[in-house]
Amino acid sequence: MNNQLDAAVLVAVLASAGLYLCLSRRFLRLLFGFLLLSNAANLVLLAVSGDPAGRRSAVLGADGVPAGAVDPLPQALILTAIVIGFAVAAYLTVLLYRLYADRGAATLDSLYAGEKPGGTARAPEEGKT
Repeated sequence: MNNQLDAAVLVAVLASAGLYLCLSRRFLRLLFGFLLLSNAANLVLLAVSGDPAGRRSAVLGADGVPAGAVDPLPQALILTAIVIGFAVAAYLTVLLYRLYADRGAATLDSLYAGEKPGGTARAPEEGKT
């Protein structure tokens, strides 16, 4: 198998595992699923950039471009995607921690445990505030 097919198979495996984890009812699995989907998207950007062999880099005044120069745009896009993915993962981690600290569990069932089926919050019991 060549490198492009290897990358395509790896993207498919990462994306399917990430989607499976994102559809779970537990929020920690959702976080791991998001991380896998983020890595799959980064790998797609890397695979789309192609093989740099035989390409010239985008340089103004390309008279003296070195032979080993490659296009820096895909690398910049991937670096940006990694930083954004890390920031969103950090935000989700803090959000899950607060959910666990407030509710005592980090599942979808515990999130809606105090509500009626119609979506309105349960009235507080008498004597308790």
